[in-house]
Amino acid sequence: MSAPSDWQVVDGALERTFELPSFPEAIAFVNRVAELAETENHHPDIAVSYKKVTLRWTTHSEGGITDRDHDLARRSAELAS
Repeated sequence: MSAPSDWQVVDGALERTFELPSFPEAIAFVNRVAELAETENHHPDIAVSYKKVTLRWTTHSEGGITDRDHDLARRSAELAS
């Protein structure tokens, strides 16, 4: 299964870095992703570096990327705009 547009497969996870206009907007994005993750009970690794937010979706219990990761990667990318 290939990575969705703008996402890369890195060490068994779908990974993408988003650059937001400001630090507060980056944190607001993280909060939106956190709400999605809690609702779906599936949580990405998240790294924040000033205006950049890196998300990594993988399913540890399945040993890699699943359809659920693809869906949540797509849905989290929609939250960036």
